[in-house]
Amino acid sequence: MASSLHSWSSGFFFLIVSTSAMFVGMAAGYSRAPSPTAFRPSLWSQAHATFYGDETARETMGGACGYGNLFQTGYGTDTVALSTTLFKSGYACGTCYQIKCTNAPACYGAIATVTATNICPPNWSKDSNRGGWCNPPRVHFDMSKPAFMKIARWKAGIVPVMYRRVPCVRIGGLRFRFQGNGYWLLVYVTNVGGGGDIASMWVKGSRTGWISMSHNWGASYQAFASLGGQALSFKITSYTTKQTVIALNVAPSNWAVGMTYKSSVNFR
Repeated sequence: MASSLHSWSSGFFFLIVSTSAMFVGMAAGYSRAPSPTAFRPSLWSQAHATFYGDETARETMGGACGYGNLFQTGYGTDTVALSTTLFKSGYACGTCYQIKCTNAPACYGAIATVTATNICPPNWSKDSNRGGWCNPPRVHFDMSKPAFMKIARWKAGIVPVMYRRVPCVRIGGLRFRFQGNGYWLLVYVTNVGGGGDIASMWVKGSRTGWISMSHNWGASYQAFASLGGQALSFKITSYTTKQTVIALNVAPSNWAVGMTYKSSVNFR
């Protein structure tokens, strides 16, 4: 029985690389700055966890972070929806956690590592201790059912847990999925390593300077500019570590909306 009722479809460094499009190849060399200190796990803290959806995790597809099909974007079923306190208006999208059930007969003693892809919104009609699990200021994890079943018997519905932030281990570089039109570029950033999160982002066309992109929602950033016919580069700063990476020539001059482009740079 799922207890959660919600489902929504220190220092700076610079790393400069040349990148290639996932679907439009662009061969280029790159230079690399000295490797930064990797993101470190946090201390363990107490919370509770529920789950939503069924064993297929189809209810987790989409989500408030905008990742779309989680199998295609590489996140799979090991995902979680965060309570408002943790979600931070979408700035926590892509963050990674280890969660283990504790002090309950339903616990298995195993640890699940999950990525934040969704929000568990408040349910003001219920008390925070009686169904309103994601009401502020509660710290709560609404896990996909496959992830929840790794740590506890699903019939328990809700279990006490210990959790901690951990580095997001990703294969390859940052990925950029384009939406929008000729005057508005909306970019969803996926496969973010290290802290997993993004605080700010800029885009640069081959005929422009750096243009600041505003946070749209979740893991998406937007620029109101005419960038068609230009190769695009991106500069991204991590929300947690404040580290910055610069990926040059991520998309070729004939880039198109609906396409995803892959870089060779990522956070650690």
